[in-house]
Order: sequence, then structure tokens, then C-alpha cells
Amino acid sequence: MRNIILVALAAAFIATILTSRIHAGEPPYKVRIGYPSSAVSTLPFDIAKEKGFYTKAGLDVEYIQMRSALGPQAILNGNIHFFTSPQSAINAAVAGLPLVVVLSLYRDTPWVLVTNREINRAQDLLGKRIAISDIRSSPYYFARAGFKKLAIEEKQISLITTGGTSNSFATLTTHQVAGAVLSPPFDEKAVSLGYKKFLFLGDLADIPYVGLFTSQAEIRGNRERIRRTIGAVMDAAAWQRANRSEAVKMIASRYKISQSEAERSYDTMTGILSPDGAMNMKKVRGYLNLLREERPIPEDLDPAKLVDFSMLPSAR
Repeated sequence: MRNIILVALAAAFIATILTSRIHAGEPPYKVRIGYPSSAVSTLPFDIAKEKGFYTKAGLDVEYIQMRSALGPQAILNGNIHFFTSPQSAINAAVAGLPLVVVLSLYRDTPWVLVTNREINRAQDLLGKRIAISDIRSSPYYFARAGFKKLAIEEKQISLITTGGTSNSFATLTTHQVAGAVLSPPFDEKAVSLGYKKFLFLGDLADIPYVGLFTSQAEIRGNRERIRRTIGAVMDAAAWQRANRSEAVKMIASRYKISQSEAERSYDTMTGILSPDGAMNMKKVRGYLNLLREERPIPEDLDPAKLVDFSMLPSAR
């Protein structure tokens, strides 16, 4: 038995060495990843680049910031290979665009409605301006779910689109709006500046969070690039779990927040990381039902056709 274990370990070690040599001896895959804004939710992507996980996987990765609404068409035009909002992919795919979710980094969502101190009850929101990233973005749908819970009609609130969570935070803290839908670290940062978490939204709707989506053409023609990209990001997420102290320092430095704010942001986001990168199909079905409230979607649409998790490390 001991000999079998030693042989297996030796084989795994040799495979790792050979893989490294293969990656080192070939030109790296060029990869362009689009994202709407930087937040703690995208920390695994930062770690993958800064800690060399992309390089180890034989990838040369470039990040390109753009609004969520532009991501699907940017992929189909060949401007980028991936975008970090699976929700945007599903939104576009049900409209007929050939897009597929290939990675879901989180099993839950951390969105919260943060307001100024003058908002003490639901009625105080009437006639006020609330910042969200974009129409049909996750903050948009969670804001609507929050209004529904508070028994407020959407027409009684003015939703202001900002293009990203960091912009929503800036809009809130420059007193242009009474509230904003935020995620870490911006919610914690706002609280430190005197704002308050008025309502947690993350459990009010089934909406996919951060991950990766790409085109059907990319899946047909470049599965290896997808496998390596996903694998590097999942390795970075594992590093994040295992290195709390260093990850907290990264968060504090990157977002200019205090140690305690960074620790709370780290704990919130690391606690909801997906163990395998797949998405619960209940979340996909729930989001489709949400979309059906505003446009016709065939009842027989198969949610499984909107995702492809066969290239995840756990699927090999």
C-alpha cells in the first residue's frame, strides 16, 4: 500500500513538472477579461495576476474596464474573451445572443442598501435618488427586490445609474443620492464615513454574482484557454481562503480602507466563495423567473443551456 501511495505521489509530482515545462516552452495564451468595476468580489482576479497564477497557467491576461451592458457585445465582437458578470450573460443569452456562463465564483451575494443617516424608515426613501450600477444589473434587481419588501413602488424612487459599484459609492459620499446599492468594501467604507446599512438585499432574489462568461464560439474553439483561465482564478480563490492576513492587507491597500474594514470585507466575501466554481441551477431558474416579469421568455427554455461548467477543475 505504501509503495502504491509513493508511486502516485511521484506521478503527480512529475506531471506538475512536465506541465510547468510545457507552459514555459510555449507562447502564453492572450486573454482579455472585461469587468464593470473593482471590488472585493473581484479580488481573486487581482490575486491571480499579482501572485502569478496566470503566468503559471501559461496566460498573459489583460483587464479592461467597461459597463456591464457593453460586456456581451464586446465578447461577440472579439474585443474581450471573458466578462465577470454571469448575470449579464444570462440576460443577453435569453435575448438570443450565443453566450455561456463558465464560472461562478460565489454561492451567495452580499448586496446591501446603504443610506445617509436621515433615512430611518421606508417612507423616508420616497422621492429620493438611489444609485445603482446599471439598469438590469445585479444592484438594479436587488434594489427592486428591496423596494418590494419595503412595500414601496419603484416609481416612487429615482434610480440613478453610475456604471459601477465604486461610482455608486462616490455618488453617495458626494451627497448626490440618498442611498446606494453597495458591496464590500464600499459598504463598510460608507459606514465608517457615517452612512448606515439600511437593508440587506443579498437574500431577496436569486441572481448570479461574479464569475466568468464567454461566447459559444470560444467554447468550441478555445477550450484550453478557458480551462487555464478558470483554473488560475480558482487557484487564486483557494489562496485567498488560505492567506487571510495577506489578503486583508491587499484589500486595505487597494481600497484605502482601515484594517477593521478590510477584515470585515474579507470575511464577508471569503465566506460566500463557491467551493467548486459551479452555479446552483436554482439561482439560474430564479433569475429567469425574475426576467419573465419584464419580458416574454419561453417557459420551456432549458437553464442548463445557459451554463457550461465542464471546464472547471472539479469536472476533470
